[in-house]
Formats: sequence, C-alpha cells, structure tokens
Amino acid sequence: EVQLVESGGGLVQPGGSLRLSCVASGFTFDTYAMTWVRQAPGKGLEWVSAINSGSGSTYYTDSVKGRFTISRDNAKNTLYLQLNSLKTEDTAMYYCVKIRDSSGYWYGDSGMDYWGKGTLVTISS
Repeated sequence: EVQLVESGGGLVQPGGSLRLSCVASGFTFDTYAMTWVRQAPGKGLEWVSAINSGSGSTYYTDSVKGRFTISRDNAKNTLYLQLNSLKTEDTAMYYCVKIRDSSGYWYGDSGMDYWGKGTLVTISS
C-alpha cells in the first residue's frame, strides 16, 4: 500500500521558514519523480515544485522560485520542501504527491496518482 505522510507545517510569521517532510512507503521511492502541491483556503490546487528521481533536476512555480527548495533523500524514502521568506499568500495545505509514471522524470503534465493527507502551513503575524 502506497503511503505518503507529510509533516513540518505550522504557524509562522511572514519572512519565516519551515521545512516540510514527506515519508514515503509502499513503492520504490527512488524510481519516481515527486511533487508538492498546495491548496490555499477557498482556492484550487496549485502545483508548487517537482524533483526527478535522482535529484538531478528540480522545478518550481514562478511564485516560489528563489524562496522554496525541493530535495529528497532516497536512502530515507523522504521528500523535503524548504520554505523560506514566507508570505501570507503561501498559507495553504501542502500535499506530497507521487508521479504516476516510472520514468523518474517530471514532464510538466505528468500524471499524479497518490497523495498524502497534507500538512497545513499558516503564515500570519
């Protein structure tokens, strides 16, 4: 059974930082690209970042470039998202999501098949 368990969310002030983690199980983690997707209160899903299976390439939506860093530790089956210089508009539930195909690459329109339950990030003064 595929499981993705996120942690690390919380309440921080604007300008602060958080590190989100996602522990994966039930599949060969180092074979798949992985992504983070977020959903702000009352809004739709927004893709945030992706990383290829070997950590060679990373991708970000424009609004988080230079502030967020995605990484992974394949030995620990764990995906990370470092969030720096946080803004109120970053407030959202953040989901760790597995890419469907086993190529190991993110293609921009890659299908996603398994989602974690999310971790809530709230930015407020």
